Amino acid sequence: MIRPDLSLPIPENIEAAHFIGIGGSGMSGLARMFLERGIRVSGSDRADSPGLRELEALGATVYVGHDAANLADDVDTVVHTGAIWPENPEFLLAKERGLHVIHRSQALYWLIGGRRLVSVAGAHGKTTSTGMIVTALRDLGADPTFVNGGVISQLGVSSASGSDDLVVIEADESDGTFLLYDTSIALVTNVDPDHLDHWGSADAFYAAFARFANEGREAVVISSDDPGAKIVASQLTHPRVITFGESEDATVRVTDIVTDGPVSFRLSYDGATVEARLPVPGAHNAINAAGAVAVLLTLGHGLEPAVRAVEGFAGTVRRFELHGVERGVAVYDDYAHHPTEVAAALAAARTVVGDGRIIAIQQPHTYSRTQEMYREFAHVLEQYADHTVMLDVYGAREDPVPGVTGELVSAAFADPSHVRFVPDWQQAADYTATVAREGDYVITLGCGNVNLIIPQVLQALGRTAPPTSSATGE
Repeated sequence: MIRPDLSLPIPENIEAAHFIGIGGSGMSGLARMFLERGIRVSGSDRADSPGLRELEALGATVYVGHDAANLADDVDTVVHTGAIWPENPEFLLAKERGLHVIHRSQALYWLIGGRRLVSVAGAHGKTTSTGMIVTALRDLGADPTFVNGGVISQLGVSSASGSDDLVVIEADESDGTFLLYDTSIALVTNVDPDHLDHWGSADAFYAAFARFANEGREAVVISSDDPGAKIVASQLTHPRVITFGESEDATVRVTDIVTDGPVSFRLSYDGATVEARLPVPGAHNAINAAGAVAVLLTLGHGLEPAVRAVEGFAGTVRRFELHGVERGVAVYDDYAHHPTEVAAALAAARTVVGDGRIIAIQQPHTYSRTQEMYREFAHVLEQYADHTVMLDVYGAREDPVPGVTGELVSAAFADPSHVRFVPDWQQAADYTATVAREGDYVITLGCGNVNLIIPQVLQALGRTAPPTSSATGE
């Protein structure tokens, strides 16, 4: 991978930008916003996708595959992610030409342009919290510019330019780029140490979040419950800190959470209490909603209208997203790729599955995370799912590590009858269909490409007879 060099100068003016990896949800959103600014946009990705075709329809020149020939003579700025290889031919040619070569976070910084900024950071819940804030603001009559890490379901996009002097972004802590922005209101959803291949230690991770929060010009909104957030809070020197959560001393307090179906709860602030109900399940979403409401309060909205606006949030793509029902089995997808996220996703599913079972299809993400956390993954999957189908590791930017496969996770299950390692996708889909029965939920888990197995699972369910007993199929 290429680590972002945030010391590199960001151009004042950009007329023609080329995006390496333009098909990703974050990069495609940035490219769309560049087009909205009237900037000529081109870009490449390693595989074709609907996202590429959408950008092409908007006027971008897109290429499938990376090649130096893709870099047109009129390009003055090249935008890249950290996921590309240093040997990428377009990256190398841009350097050779002396073009401005900037990380996507620097391109976002350029787009923000000094406007009032709400930055949402945290190990988990960033995309959902950002989506809640954006949809609520629009419901309240505002028109913010926003850049989210996932597509907001009711808007159909992950980013868009607005007319207000307000920007809401999902800020990425994985590579330190969340420290680049001139944030006005910093929201910290939680601080569960991750990406230690970049930070080196949990203490460094905590210190980075403390710096991010302390540099918020107007306010810090931070969890009152999360253990990591408490460590960060102890390092804050900011004059305005708003907390949210179930703790008795939380500024915006959550109580009476009911997870029997779509989650309901109460939010209390400054002596007033409002009942709330979300269309999305899970206790974790009640906490996410409290953080979003706290941000809205700092922006000047009242408690009642803020809660009503957040209630309208319909979710984001790849967050407990239903893809189809076949033979009475519902097939969902979730982006969860950390043990804490997997536990939250499966716990939320448990509240709405009724008498059905939960069958997880897990794709471990990156060799480094799998090697570090395989025991934790096995524990939460065995605790929250009735049965797990384990795929192989999605390496992303990393080279394979000998011995680090999906089988490393499955072998760590206390009861091997609760899991099966099936690296071949078609075999995994066929096996899932022999296990699942009417009323069950099948949930794909991971932030790689595991969602692409869903059509195979639905097809396999359609052609496979249901199991004759309650056995898992072992």
